[in-house]
Amino acid sequence: MEKNNWTIPDLLQLSGGYWAACALHAGVKLDVFSPLAEGAQSASEVAQGCSADPRATAMLLDALAALGFLVKAEGCYALTAFAAAHLVRAAPGYLGHIIMHHHHLMEGWAKLPVAVRSGGPVRSSVSHGAEAEVRESFLLGMFNLASQLAPLVARSIDLSGRHSLLDLGGGPGTYAIHFCLQNPGLAATVFDLPTTRIFAEKTIARFGLEGRIAFCPADYHADAVPNGFDVAWLSHILHSEGAESCLAILRKGVAALEPGGILLVQEFILNDAKDGPPFPALFSLNMLIGTGDGRAYAQGELAAMMTAAGLHEVRRLPVELPNGAGILLGQKRS
Repeated sequence: MEKNNWTIPDLLQLSGGYWAACALHAGVKLDVFSPLAEGAQSASEVAQGCSADPRATAMLLDALAALGFLVKAEGCYALTAFAAAHLVRAAPGYLGHIIMHHHHLMEGWAKLPVAVRSGGPVRSSVSHGAEAEVRESFLLGMFNLASQLAPLVARSIDLSGRHSLLDLGGGPGTYAIHFCLQNPGLAATVFDLPTTRIFAEKTIARFGLEGRIAFCPADYHADAVPNGFDVAWLSHILHSEGAESCLAILRKGVAALEPGGILLVQEFILNDAKDGPPFPALFSLNMLIGTGDGRAYAQGELAAMMTAAGLHEVRRLPVELPNGAGILLGQKRS
């Protein structure tokens, strides 16, 4: 929908759109989808499996059927093909982790007016400092998202002739994995907090890349970053920081590179007027709610920070990504 082209039905649909989101979140939280992988069940059977009230469960299942995730016939509920592929826990394409991450964000979003008045965060951490369930949803949710895009990104960036990649703040290592799969001569190091290690090592092992991808448990704010790399990859870490901290992180990334190495930044990128695209503008509010200084940055701001950190020939790569995401590349002088 184009901005300035609203109708009253559009406005009301947007205002109440969280109803549908909450129904989906509840279905994933209660895991009503996984038992249906074995076949259709009645509402009472589903309710018994998830320890819920039968009447309320029937109402939730009816809503999920109305949304197109389930099919109801003769009083029983069955999965659609899409739900079977993405909402059943055992499915390879399961996206429940990122859905639960969105669920954990909702309480903070309800306090957005407070954040705007105060200028500070109103939500506790949903990543590394959070309780185990919330942290798992965040880290594996990032894996869910990155798994959709990393193969495309890895195919779109020419790393031929490059031998060592630093995935700075790489979480479960999804991008390092796909860069290595795309480039057989490449090895990688995922640099992230110790709380991430168990998720990263399981993910790396799932792809059989333990011999080519190492995990370095450390804090890129406080700890030294190893050097000797010819590629540094910084995916969606700068938006959690203020401009001064972004510059410090970028300088650490540049220092980790050999002369002639390249540094790549992936972010949700605002236009230079900062009034679009919609997703980066809304994501900036998400950072307001949850961080002290984080926000989405404009392309010009990112390019200027990369240049100030010691890179030259900074440019945006022609890679089409969803939600206003983009990749900037800069090179360390030889």
